[in-house]
Amino acid sequence: MTARLPALYIPHGAGPCFFMDWQPADTWTRMGDWLRGVMDGLPERPRAIVVISAHWEMPAYTVGNAARPGMLFDYSGFPAHTYAFDYASPGDPALAARVRALLEQAGLPNDADDTRGYDHGVFVPLMLMAPEADIPVIQLSLRIGLDAAEHAAVGRALAPLRDEGVYLVGSGMSYHNMRGYGRPESAAVSDRFDAWLTETVAIADAGARNAALAGWDRHPDGRASHPREEHLIPLMVVAGTSDAPGRRVFSDRVLETTVSAFQFD
Repeated sequence: MTARLPALYIPHGAGPCFFMDWQPADTWTRMGDWLRGVMDGLPERPRAIVVISAHWEMPAYTVGNAARPGMLFDYSGFPAHTYAFDYASPGDPALAARVRALLEQAGLPNDADDTRGYDHGVFVPLMLMAPEADIPVIQLSLRIGLDAAEHAAVGRALAPLRDEGVYLVGSGMSYHNMRGYGRPESAAVSDRFDAWLTETVAIADAGARNAALAGWDRHPDGRASHPREEHLIPLMVVAGTSDAPGRRVFSDRVLETTVSAFQFD
């Protein structure tokens, strides 16, 4: 690899939303189309992808270590065909060991899991981003407690991977209040919080930026946008990987709310 890969925080939708009928029919169309084009914007094809998913929390930062991860259908109530997907990208035990070594050097508690499959925060967006399933993928958990500053430290620890051909992807939703979706009054709440996120990720000083992001719950619309923050915390990891300002690279109105993606070059 000759180019540093960016790190990206993506919205991963609602369950298997991109692969089923929805009303209105175009609810997830723009997000799905954007995800399909993400890899085209990279300077080089990644040799591997590390996904930090909102849907895995462990006592220590845990790395998927299976050579051929299975599928974890961690959603319910969707059509039968959405439980028959097989995203066949191989794992990468050597990369998993490298991730653990970097976390260890940073003094961050870590572990490995040899059996866990890809959850829907991994396989759903990657079925669009990398449909050939020919790039090795490993998943990294969040840590129980969801401390924002510590997750930014995880990003700092993993930053060298960006120069080693590894694409770091945080998978969540920039607005994630299940009771707020579809409610007209959520539009203004999500707009204000999204505007704050957009302004904050663009702060030039990385230390100041990450400290500001860690205080997300002090924003007047923070808790209304994230009653529980697991879908926002992958952004902290991604932000921690970069000394450069971030930028919003996608935004859409979905279910009466604004949902965005942020990239760090």
